Amino acid sequence: MKTVIHDLGKEQNEKLLASAERVVLADGRYAPCQGCFKCWTKHPAACAMKDALHQACRVLGEADDLTIITENLYGSYSPAVKNILDRSIATSTPFSTYRGGRMHHTLRYGKRHSLHLIVYGDMTDREKDTWALMAARNAENMGFTEHRVTFCANAEEAGRKA
Repeated sequence: MKTVIHDLGKEQNEKLLASAERVVLADGRYAPCQGCFKCWTKHPAACAMKDALHQACRVLGEADDLTIITENLYGSYSPAVKNILDRSIATSTPFSTYRGGRMHHTLRYGKRHSLHLIVYGDMTDREKDTWALMAARNAENMGFTEHRVTFCANAEEAGRKA
């Protein structure tokens, strides 16, 4: 299943839905993760907060191909996209294992195919290097077998790359 997380705005949702089964708009209207870990312990794979991201970990966990479209902010995800990723921590379990020679939480949903980061906005070469490393590490941590990063000058171009 192809899933897209983006911070491009409501007008892009319809266009993105034409190419993906699930689209999650990172509009900044979601409560941030409270760090209670109830999604790991009390209600596995479901956030304790009953808002639109209550099932975020299941949506992301079932994604065989995940595309994340985000503005580059200081070499990382936009706060709205990062919030969604934080709220989906329960795609893994609290137990640990080794993957790629490093300690990671075990995957609740198993291995998945590809992670594609589409990053737009101004960025330095050093920030691009950071994105490449972050994509590789995020893919390993989330159980994706492939990953890639596409850099775009602006949000319009990023929307076309999805």
